[in-house]
Amino acid sequence: MRFSKNRPVKIVQLGAGGTGGHIAPHLYRLLYALDRRTRYIICDGDVVEGKNLVRQNFAPADQGENKAKMLAERYSTVFGMETEYVPAFVETEEQLRQLLTPEQWRAGPYSMETIKEMVILLGALDNNKSRQLCHRVFHQARELIYIDSGNGEYTGQVVCGVRQAGRTIYPPIGTAYPDVLEDTDKFPTELSCAEASVSAPQSMAANITAAMAAVDMIYNILALGESTVRQVTFSTRSVNVRPTIQQRKKRRKAA
Repeated sequence: MRFSKNRPVKIVQLGAGGTGGHIAPHLYRLLYALDRRTRYIICDGDVVEGKNLVRQNFAPADQGENKAKMLAERYSTVFGMETEYVPAFVETEEQLRQLLTPEQWRAGPYSMETIKEMVILLGALDNNKSRQLCHRVFHQARELIYIDSGNGEYTGQVVCGVRQAGRTIYPPIGTAYPDVLEDTDKFPTELSCAEASVSAPQSMAANITAAMAAVDMIYNILALGESTVRQVTFSTRSVNVRPTIQQRKKRRKAA
């Protein structure tokens, strides 16, 4: 499907850890290169720990600092862009809807015409309860692009959901993988210290592969103005990336 190549764009990224940390530098570079007004907001309530340095995009000097803050300040400064981040977990529909509300921009410095932002919700999350929140808000939105990435130690998937004019054009992660909607998870703030210290095994390679697939999707949407890929599955052990393509509908010949 096709997307505007000149509308202002706002990207709200939930998660700044294994995958989100690798998304950030490439996404800042892409937004810097685009000839359009952009906003990039990174949200995460977690802080950098020593154990994160193995596979996440942080340095020893970052320890003890908020993850969203470190990524936003580091890369926005490099590219001379505005720094925007939320140093907290987004865990309510009201919070998320507020972040995703599109703003109106003036079409030009001397124009009274306004243009509404194109909004992209980017999920780099490690729990399904947060995905359930995104799923609900996605279906409430009139217009929204929702890209969710998830992975284990060697495999993962990235799914792009699209809402336009109050209709679901591409289904989101919760429709493609219904198991994420099962109520078995907790929000990060609901975890005990013992629970928080236990996580599913992941690898740097899987995080980077998921990040690249997400950035590729956003590049196609924003830079090329067209995307036919609804989801990607991958395995780093077999070095295999497999997309699911939206088939173009054949035009019927006039009678």
